[in-house]
Amino acid sequence: MRILLVGHGKMGRMVESVSAEYDCEVAGVIDPQSPKHGGGPDADRWAGVDVAVDFSTGASVALNATTLARRGIDLVIGTTGWSAYEEAVRSAVRDSGTGLVVAPNFSTGVVLFEALVIRAAGLFAPHEDFGAFLHEAHHAAKTDAPSGTALLLKRSMEQAGFPRTIDVSSTRAGFIPGTHTVGFDGPAETVTLTHAARDRSAFARGALTAARWVKGKRGWFTMKDVLGIS
Repeated sequence: MRILLVGHGKMGRMVESVSAEYDCEVAGVIDPQSPKHGGGPDADRWAGVDVAVDFSTGASVALNATTLARRGIDLVIGTTGWSAYEEAVRSAVRDSGTGLVVAPNFSTGVVLFEALVIRAAGLFAPHEDFGAFLHEAHHAAKTDAPSGTALLLKRSMEQAGFPRTIDVSSTRAGFIPGTHTVGFDGPAETVTLTHAARDRSAFARGALTAARWVKGKRGWFTMKDVLGIS
């Protein structure tokens, strides 16, 4: 399977480094900041690409994703901070009949972690003396805060029926790959659930799993679809 890397920063290079393990050939790179930049999303050389894997910037998603989708290239998007362009991307995917997997975090563990958090939020919801908090920590270079995963977890807790305020906080320091902690605190006890990434390979492997899964599919999907979690 031929993949196109949109964004060639730390995550893009990580996807490239493990792509052969997933029988994927990297056809090229879209990233003006990279020496491997092969042209924009409309470049002729991307003909024959099966799936584009996007770990770029929120501002660039609108142009790249919509153009690639209209060319019939399926998409995997791990970039966060592009909600303002979501409707344009949805329209391009719908009109072109392509498939897209979007996730703020492609780690298999995080997807399963979210399922545990949803269950916990539902269990604690009727107990009014328990409050909830959510803390996430990432490396100093990560620009968005709270993280996309933190926002997803908060929304999932609310949708699970947790009715009280969920305090969300963030830390940006050093080289932390990513840690998310959800806590429920009562008068005399605290329950916490934590997911910690040891390195970025978990995200890269999840993205490649999604790329292999979405090839030839039509519609808008998440990692829950990829992993078969209802």
